[in-house]
Amino acid sequence: MSARSAAPGLSVRAALADLRRRTPGRVHRHTAVDLDGVAAHFATRYAGIPATPWSRPEDVALYDAAPDSPFPVLLGLYGDAARVAGWLPGLPGRVTVDTVREMLTSVREPHLRRRGAACQQRDHGTALQELPALRTTGRDAGPFVTMGLVLATDPATGATAMSTHRMLILGPDRLTIWMVPGRELRALHESALRRGERLPVSINIGAPPAAVIASAVASRFLPAGISKLGLAGALAGVPITLAPARTQPTPVLAETEIVIEGYLDDTTADERPDGGTSLPEFLGYDGTAHRSVPVVTVTGMTSRRSSVYEAVIGPGREQSVILGMAGELSVILSGIDHADWALIADLHFAPAGGGMLLLVMSVRKPTPAAERRLGRLAWRIFEMHPFLKTIVMVDEDVDISAPEDVLWAMTTRANLAADARSFAGFRPLPMDPSQSDAWAGERGGRDRRTVVDATVPLPLRATVTRSFPVALPTWRR
Repeated sequence: MSARSAAPGLSVRAALADLRRRTPGRVHRHTAVDLDGVAAHFATRYAGIPATPWSRPEDVALYDAAPDSPFPVLLGLYGDAARVAGWLPGLPGRVTVDTVREMLTSVREPHLRRRGAACQQRDHGTALQELPALRTTGRDAGPFVTMGLVLATDPATGATAMSTHRMLILGPDRLTIWMVPGRELRALHESALRRGERLPVSINIGAPPAAVIASAVASRFLPAGISKLGLAGALAGVPITLAPARTQPTPVLAETEIVIEGYLDDTTADERPDGGTSLPEFLGYDGTAHRSVPVVTVTGMTSRRSSVYEAVIGPGREQSVILGMAGELSVILSGIDHADWALIADLHFAPAGGGMLLLVMSVRKPTPAAERRLGRLAWRIFEMHPFLKTIVMVDEDVDISAPEDVLWAMTTRANLAADARSFAGFRPLPMDPSQSDAWAGERGGRDRRTVVDATVPLPLRATVTRSFPVALPTWRR
């Protein structure tokens, strides 16, 4: 096996091999679980916050649950931040302006393999029914593909999009795809429709871990000339490999487990005709089914030999890790040239906020002037990251990835009546029940964002110190 093929950031199977070698007790195989019960089984046995009340990293489980499918279901791969970080040698140890700048110097654009792509070893025609797509609850609108990384290139401009979307299987060759307004893929699709053209796409299930993390970084903050695929190469330490799709003029991720090829045109369908819910979302609540959702028409499906079908159950630590790692990079990139960003000593998006709503920020404040800039820094971050709801600022002696340590800082280094500051005028997030009109009522507040300053005031630094200062335990190198 070459060093490249063994790199865990480049393929799911290399990541699994690394996990089995290092911690074999954290990979489990199950055979006597019905497909409709897989999500509940995983949630009960392995899932963490916000799927369950348990604060725990997730183990990895493989389910041979669909006898008519050649693919076992893989869950939990991204459920441990330390595990994922170990697969990405280019991921900054601490997320700061300096470390992210250094990462950007290692960007490696992808290689193109013209023939012999691993993901094209087996041809499945357009048989989507072979996929063991999960209904995570009995309330789901149907079987959803939940870890399909979509890769598309605008044939007119060369612009690319790489992002993950939920997709409801409608039949053997059709599936809906929900695209949040403002995302690159939606923009490419709308541009193609204006020209009267189709948008070719590849849907990569079981994509390289480096590509999965890079895909969740906000494209609008990437420096000119740097693509998500190039960023994935920086994270993996080696370039990602692409290959031409067989049935569409678009690339595929060559080391992916399963690839669906197809196109987007003006065809739409309802996720469910009666409205209601779709499937559990990343914050821990059922999502809303959408009407007139774009449809991907499938023209081909291929896979690697002995491939696995990767999925997530909706809420859970996997999404929190993926979104959180990418979100931390996005926050730095969004202000990398702004002086206030030099105050950031490290960032952590907490699983309690699904990896998006709650940001714990370790800050430096060497002078009174720097201390006064913290509120402005928080406001600027809220302004550029619309999903973010709460920021907790802590000193550098607090482990930002440890919930109890963060709560300790909030309890002993903040008086919330004075040290919590609220900013108004932000668009509420519909996925968060507490930002709804019904919840806020006459109290209001659904348009607000809050920063908690849980840092020691500068004049008290000499006396307010931990009795037993230690080097912080952290998965970050």
